Amino acid sequence: MSVYLLPINIAVIIFCLLSFFLFIPWLIYSYRKYGYLSLWASIVAYSFIFYMLSALFLVLLPLPETRNTCAMQPPDTVHYTLVPFSFVRDIITSSSVVWSQPSTYVRLLTQSAFLQAAFNFILLLPLGVYLRYFFQQRRYWKRALGLGFALSLFFETTQITGIYGIYNCPYRIFDVDDLILNSTGALFGFIIAPVILALFPSRDKLIAKANKLKESSLVPPLSQLLAVIIDYFLIKISWSLTFGLFTSSEFAEIVYKTICFFILFLVVPLIWDGKTIGTNILRFKLIHVDGGAPPWQSLLKRSIALYLPLATSWILNIFDSIELDMNSILYPYHVWTTMAIFGFLVIMWAVLFIHTAVILIKRGKRNFYFDYVADLVPRKK
Repeated sequence: MSVYLLPINIAVIIFCLLSFFLFIPWLIYSYRKYGYLSLWASIVAYSFIFYMLSALFLVLLPLPETRNTCAMQPPDTVHYTLVPFSFVRDIITSSSVVWSQPSTYVRLLTQSAFLQAAFNFILLLPLGVYLRYFFQQRRYWKRALGLGFALSLFFETTQITGIYGIYNCPYRIFDVDDLILNSTGALFGFIIAPVILALFPSRDKLIAKANKLKESSLVPPLSQLLAVIIDYFLIKISWSLTFGLFTSSEFAEIVYKTICFFILFLVVPLIWDGKTIGTNILRFKLIHVDGGAPPWQSLLKRSIALYLPLATSWILNIFDSIELDMNSILYPYHVWTTMAIFGFLVIMWAVLFIHTAVILIKRGKRNFYFDYVADLVPRKK
C-alpha cells in the first residue's frame, strides 16, 4: 500500500503548489467563459489536474536512487514485454483459485498478478469519465479509446526511455498488456460515466446559466475585484522586470509603483473608454452613474480610493525600517507613530475585508467603495 501512497502524497504536494499559481488564471478563464465562478466547473478542472498528476506519479514513482540503473540490473535484462494478454496466463498460473469453485474466487484479491492487471485497468478509468464529461456524446467513444491509448503509450515510452534519458537504463518495463488494460479502462470509464455524472450538474446547465448571465449587464463582484488584482499585479511585475532588476531601494519602488498606479487606474481608463487592462480582460468597463463615459474627476477619486490602503502599508514599512537609538529624543515619537499607523492599518484592512465580504454576499447589488465614491458603475462591454 505504501507503494501507492507515496506517489499520491507527492501528487497532493505538487497539486497544492500548482493550485496556488493557477488560481488567478483559472478565475480569469472562468469569468471569460461562463461569466461567473462555477464551483462545479472548478471542481472538475482541479480534480482533473490532481488525477493526472496522481496517474503520472503512480506510473513513475518511486524513482531509483541512482541514474546508473544499468548497474542495478543483470546484463541480459529484457525491458519490454510484447506478447499481448500475458496477464491472463500470469493470473491463471500464479493463482490458487479453483475455477470450478466460485467460492475461491475471492483469493484473486491476494494475487499480485491480478492486482497488477486490475490497477492498470483502473488507472485510466477516471480519464474516460472526464472525457465523457468533456465530449458529452457517446459517439465519441473512439476518441476516448484513442486518447486512453495515447496517454498509456506516453507512460510506457517514458518508462522504456528511462524518463527520456535521465536514467541510463529503464527501471520499469514496457508492457503491451499495460497498453491494452489502460486503454480498455479508459473506454470502460467513458461508457459508465453517465451513471456517475448523473449525480452532478451537466455542462449544458453551466452553459445555460452562462448564457443567462450574459444577458444581464451586471458584473459579478468577484470579477470586479479580480480586475483590480490583475492591474496591480501587472504593476508589481513591471517593477520586478525593469527597475527592480537594478535597485532594491524601497523609496524608488514606491515612487515607481505610484506613478504606474495612477497611469493604469487613471490615464488608461480615461483614454480607453473606461477600461483598464484588468477590466478589458474580464470583459467589462466603467461608466458614470448617468450612463456616460467616466470623467477624469471620477477616475481620480477611484484611483485615490484604491491607492490609500496601499500607500498606508508602504508608509508603515518605511517607518518600521527606520532604526533609531533608544536614547534618541525622537525614539518615543517613532514608536508611537509606528504603532498608530499599524493600528490604523489593522482597522482599515479589517473594515475593507468586511466590506468585501458584504459585497460578495450581495452578489453585485452594491458597489465596492472605490466605485461608489467615484459615482462609477461596472458594466459589461
